[in-house]
Amino acid sequence: MAQKPSIPKGTRDFNPEEVSKRNYIFSTIKQQFELFGFQPIETPSFENSSTLMGKYGEEGDRLIFKILNSGDFLSKVGDDLYNTKDSNKITKQISEKALRYDLTVPFARYVVQHQNEINFPFKRYQIQPVWRADRPQKGRFREFYQCDADVVGSDSLWQEVEFVQLYDAVFSKLGLQGVTIKINNRKILSGIAEVIGAQDKLIDFTVALDKLDKIGEEKVKEEMISKGISEEGISKLQPLFSLKGSFASQIAELKTILNTSEEGRKGIEELEFINEGIETIGLQTAKLQLDVTLARGLNYYTGAIFEVAAPEGVKMGSIGGGGRYDDLTGIFGLKDMSGVGISFGLDRIYLVLEELGLFPETITETTKVLFINFGAQEAMACMKAISFLRSKGIKAELYPDAAKMKKQMSYANSRAIPYVVLLGASEMDNNTYTLKHMTSGDQESLSLDELTQTLQ
Repeated sequence: MAQKPSIPKGTRDFNPEEVSKRNYIFSTIKQQFELFGFQPIETPSFENSSTLMGKYGEEGDRLIFKILNSGDFLSKVGDDLYNTKDSNKITKQISEKALRYDLTVPFARYVVQHQNEINFPFKRYQIQPVWRADRPQKGRFREFYQCDADVVGSDSLWQEVEFVQLYDAVFSKLGLQGVTIKINNRKILSGIAEVIGAQDKLIDFTVALDKLDKIGEEKVKEEMISKGISEEGISKLQPLFSLKGSFASQIAELKTILNTSEEGRKGIEELEFINEGIETIGLQTAKLQLDVTLARGLNYYTGAIFEVAAPEGVKMGSIGGGGRYDDLTGIFGLKDMSGVGISFGLDRIYLVLEELGLFPETITETTKVLFINFGAQEAMACMKAISFLRSKGIKAELYPDAAKMKKQMSYANSRAIPYVVLLGASEMDNNTYTLKHMTSGDQESLSLDELTQTLQ
């Protein structure tokens, strides 16, 4: 007996309905990207290993899918190296390419490689799959799409203002109201660490602070102490643990906390600029919220940090995120190329829209009308009519076999096709078409023009 086929863990098949819903999200995001002036690019599904390795930290390197060299790759591995059984060292000899881990590093490579062809500032968007050798679990896959938009070559804060608007525009178009766009600034986190005398423990400090909503104030303090942050320094953070309220009131409190930190004050100025721009221009349905515990991508971001939360009542992690980075292309030798970018979490957005019933019914519609097949002569007449209907933008098809009527009708029902056309000998003699409404069961005899008008 043949073994039942399967797919690798962490990958998925998508049925026609799921693909239609995903394409709806893709097209909505793409439409807004282009409306905001972003241009599409695509990069290869795999890159040279040297492009990817060492860019994501030790954990990221471990999750990169490596591609074996072609041919007899083991013949180039010496016996001494082979006998060490050191997979990391051997991999460098037998694998020179890898599947892309994200879209950001390939984008940095693209900018450096094509810098003489690009007009800066360069606004690009990219919607492509990425691969990670992660442990599959709910909401985490080994193959998934990223939807990114970035601007490089400008340090203007108007870009951050536009990205907040872009998030708002996309989620408004998807009908997703009540989305919260959280914002923070790396400079503020650095300033806080400076004020409490923990500049050398910035990562430990922010990782602990980021858990405030999950484990509470006391546990956060305990974790900070365990990381070597002094109790005196932590006492200076007390106002931070209860920092809530409006954007303006939180900013006012931060000015007091960070009055001795030049870096921190700079971060406050940047946030004030972004907030003032949004308040002046306005948002459609989303709200902008300052969250000083937000610390995603700390090794990466240098200015504003974004994270998008789903509407209240929906249990879901972030559905988007991004931020400002000052030297993305520096990893490939092109210095001082500031940029800012955001990403949309396609799979999580899909789950939220599904949970809230926000997918339009029309996006899963396929064929509008099925022509019943009564035989070769009738099928030829059907095909002529079908070609005409398709020229008018109507989705039509012929059942391929002259099967029993019940089987053809059952097929139409299983596909949720709303209409069928009966074109038998009598209809052909009278140059008419019998249109059957599958929901009501009603039938009417129509000319081709009348049929077209009804189906349109």
